[in-house]
Amino acid sequence: MFFITVLGSGSAGNCALVETPKARLLIDAGLSARQTVERLARCCINPLEIDAIILTHEHSDHSNALEVWCKKFQTPIYCNSLTAAEIRHRAPTLQADFRLFLTGRPFEIKDLTIENFRVEHDAVDPLGFVLNHGTAALGFLTDLGFVTKLVRERIREVQTLVIETNYDEKLLNDDTKRPWPVKQRIKERHGHLSNSDAANVVGELPGGRLRRAVLGHLSRDCNSPELALGAVRARLDAEGAHGIEVLCATQREVTPRLAVAAA
Repeated sequence: MFFITVLGSGSAGNCALVETPKARLLIDAGLSARQTVERLARCCINPLEIDAIILTHEHSDHSNALEVWCKKFQTPIYCNSLTAAEIRHRAPTLQADFRLFLTGRPFEIKDLTIENFRVEHDAVDPLGFVLNHGTAALGFLTDLGFVTKLVRERIREVQTLVIETNYDEKLLNDDTKRPWPVKQRIKERHGHLSNSDAANVVGELPGGRLRRAVLGHLSRDCNSPELALGAVRARLDAEGAHGIEVLCATQREVTPRLAVAAA
């Protein structure tokens, strides 16, 4: 058994804490360094206890804290080579201990084995993860516009899945703040998942080991926790999967500490 706590999730910054008996790591570092420290304190975690930061991709809402964080704490950064190169290009003064892994090849951090796989998004080499501790598995999908057959296969046996529910289709279509080309980019294959997209993915998993879905990266203007939760809950109930827990990670709040345990 191990644990995940989502420290914040949304277009203003994304970061999650994973804890095992031997390791503490962050998935993404998109909150400010100050906010990350404050939210870790709510979890009774000292930043010096973080063993690693693993990155899904280079966008600022997933990497914003790195420059300040690495000056203070020198935490190793795990990512693929294209992501590292793009971050170095955008922040040439960054002094970071990059630990590069190959896309598609699993790697280990203490007692965690971490699988990574490509996802469809407008970044240089964006990834999803499955983190394994013994027979317990956590799937982590954020910022993807289309769920490929590969992604579906990799998440098939996870007990907890963190998945993007970025927008409600009607709210996005009716939004007056975003021009049509921006809406198209959000909805296209390399954009983001809608509530109904994510609901379809989660709805395919009840025959496996899934026990919990955590919905994240909600648009501030074009979604709400109620709409995201309603869409996924309705699909699961239609599948007869009433026992699967569904909860929402938000931008400002830290989620409860969630156990990832073998079924």
